Amino acid sequence: MASSSPDVYVEEHNVIIAPGGMATKAWPVYWSAVWVGALSALAVALVFGLIGTAIGAHQTGKKIVNLHDLTFWGLVFSVAGAFFSFVVGGWVASSIAGLRRAEDAALHGAISWLVSLPIFLVLAAFGAASFFGTWYGGLAGTPVWASSSAVPANADAAMAARNTAVGGVTAMLLGLVGSCIGGWLASGEPMSLTYRRAKGETDESYDRPRRRAA
Repeated sequence: MASSSPDVYVEEHNVIIAPGGMATKAWPVYWSAVWVGALSALAVALVFGLIGTAIGAHQTGKKIVNLHDLTFWGLVFSVAGAFFSFVVGGWVASSIAGLRRAEDAALHGAISWLVSLPIFLVLAAFGAASFFGTWYGGLAGTPVWASSSAVPANADAAMAARNTAVGGVTAMLLGLVGSCIGGWLASGEPMSLTYRRAKGETDESYDRPRRRAA
């Protein structure tokens, strides 16, 4: 805005400063979408687990002492259930939030995975981990209300605990990867890490409007 003096002029700039005194570019989180995505992942994982149990793929109630005890179809249902359930969860979360950037969409998918973890742990504490498949048995520990005498001693208990822990962490990591991929799919952007570089986009182009959830 120019002043009346011919030698002096004043410019006005609108600068947004964060409460900490530094400029920021925050990523908003749509919690309603995240919760629906987490519940969707739990529902799909339960469907996979029940189908695997119904056809005999999951060996319910049996501790995996030796990895050779795993059946082929049990392995298939465990991998597919852990991965595709969170692909659905990430896709649902990002679709409800209406995100059209791969970074925001994958972030919401990962957050829905984070929200589902304590739910899995609570269900496992009440003995419901077996409904989701063999691998999720590693999330079930000894409840605090169970006395030590109620836990039977077994020479193979350490080996079984190790194998169930390996299965549990594998299922969780597959779920994390699936949630990010599901969110990315919902954004509609190509599944390529060099997509923005090929388009020649810069950080300023990230400020385009986003479609918000109703």
